[in-house]
Amino acid sequence: MSLAVLDLPAPPEGLRRRLSDFLVRRARLLTLLLLVPPLLWIGLVYLGSLFVFLGQAVFSIDEFSGTIVREPTTATLLELFRPANFDIVMRTVFVAAAVTALCAIIAFPIAYYAARYAGPRTKAGFYLAVMMPLWSSYLVKVYGWKLLLAREGAIGWFAGKLGLAGALQAWLDLPVVGGPSLSVSYTGMVLTFTYLWLPFMILPVQAALERVPPHLIEAAGDLGASPRMVLRTVILPLAMPGVVAGAIFTFSLTLGDYIVPQIIGTSALVLGQAVYTLQGTAGNIPLAAAFSLVPILVMALFLTLAKRTGAFDAL
Repeated sequence: MSLAVLDLPAPPEGLRRRLSDFLVRRARLLTLLLLVPPLLWIGLVYLGSLFVFLGQAVFSIDEFSGTIVREPTTATLLELFRPANFDIVMRTVFVAAAVTALCAIIAFPIAYYAARYAGPRTKAGFYLAVMMPLWSSYLVKVYGWKLLLAREGAIGWFAGKLGLAGALQAWLDLPVVGGPSLSVSYTGMVLTFTYLWLPFMILPVQAALERVPPHLIEAAGDLGASPRMVLRTVILPLAMPGVVAGAIFTFSLTLGDYIVPQIIGTSALVLGQAVYTLQGTAGNIPLAAAFSLVPILVMALFLTLAKRTGAFDAL
């Protein structure tokens, strides 16, 4: 039995078909064309507006008229080294470092349990518990912590019931970390930031611990190493890229946040508040741009050091 050959007409050679054939044969050109719209958006709208704003740092402001003097000068950048402005920079960096350290201390045992001992169902619950706080409103969480940290809040009440009211008051009486209450102190600010950014530390650390070969831990134990020595010499060095990867998130997010310090904390400004106030109420755009350069430079240095630890492999 012979098969009939279908004599189908050739598809019409339209402009769109020729263009389609041309692009299919040139995959790199097709990829470039697909990337052009988002690259234009990032390059022109985001980076363009950012560079225009940061470029204002080379100008100054007339103290009498309040207008911007558009003549290149280093005077605005040098203002960052004035004691009041330099204190803002150092205060922000220290708060970000404290939040990062506290997140690492809390996240490591949680991530270690999830990586080494949790079963499939427990691990699914672990991911749900870690991610669930990220699903709620940022402002709701911040104001919730403000109520918890208030003098009449739950933390103060529990401290009184446990007989720790004196210890809490002694902590609040300390000159730097204390204040009228936890909600008006650097301690409360650090605790709130730690709660907000803790998931960003737990997940990279857990991913790094998952990659630690179990046979290395067993081999260290067989060679007579104590559990503490195994932790210090085997687990921590191999998990450090995950810790640094989490620190990238916690440090950078704290460095640029200005909402939490406005709701919880003292009246002393941090970087985000300084930029928000200077470009808004004060109208000093050049100094606001100069302050905006600080977290960019700090994070550039931080990322350079983090890259050497292999932290990007744990992201």
